Amino acid sequence: MIRKLAERGALAALALTVSGMAGWAADENDYPTDARVDYVFGCMAANGQTRESMQRCSCSLDQLAAILPYDKYVQASTVLSMRQGIGNRANEFKSTKIFDDKVADLRRAQAEAEIRCYRG
Repeated sequence: MIRKLAERGALAALALTVSGMAGWAADENDYPTDARVDYVFGCMAANGQTRESMQRCSCSLDQLAAILPYDKYVQASTVLSMRQGIGNRANEFKSTKIFDDKVADLRRAQAEAEIRCYRG
């Protein structure tokens, strides 16, 4: 009887651990595959088309995803894209504090990812 209770307890603990890990993995992997590929291709274009570059760029994205949720990444990327335009609409994206904060969050996450993957 004690053995069965111990087995049930171990199974329950294992189930809690696995479910917790699944939640963690979902948080870490909330970036869609196409966004991940796009990021790695862009990174490789800037850092060389080598296998080492691919590994570092993939690492960088994994670190970025661990720091910055996908929706915040999309918001910051959109702001950066809109800032490249000309005219009043682009100027609004260039001169609004809330947009500066979104881009700053992305830049900090990218810097941390670079430290972990390129210098660590």
